[in-house]
Amino acid sequence: MTFIEGEITIARPAEAVFDFAADQRNEPRYNPRMACAEKVTGGPVGKGTVFRSAVRAPGRATEMRSELTGYHRPAWLASRTTLAQADIAGTLYFEPVPGGTRMRWAWVVRPKGASRLLTPVIGRLGRRQERAIWTGMKRYLEAQPQPGRDNLWHPHRHRPGPAGPPAGS
Repeated sequence: MTFIEGEITIARPAEAVFDFAADQRNEPRYNPRMACAEKVTGGPVGKGTVFRSAVRAPGRATEMRSELTGYHRPAWLASRTTLAQADIAGTLYFEPVPGGTRMRWAWVVRPKGASRLLTPVIGRLGRRQERAIWTGMKRYLEAQPQPGRDNLWHPHRHRPGPAGPPAGS
């Protein structure tokens, strides 16, 4: 068993970060290793939602099943992920801070079978991979227009663009 923890600050409101992170179908947008992700349960994303996904690994894709085991918007989100090599359980925490949201993660990774021999390596690689994944999400979210703040609409121009006098005036 190994533990993977970390945190990152994202310049977006906690609700927006929570909603984006909660829906695993978003992950291929910011994680180049995520080959695909689909929601397999009906209804809105919440406690009990199950996702099926695959990550690119050397030589093949590794399939995963993830279930949201706790859902307290916008404060925390818990999940359990099962793949052939390991079981992973943990929580994402979302804390409003000046300028955005501090997101913390805490995972318990339980390698299975022969993978147990690699537990120390899994811990080191996992910490680096999680940092890269959440940094990718931060970059993605911060590059998106923020409703109500990054609004480029100007009522006199009737088209997206910077505010200013209409053309030809």
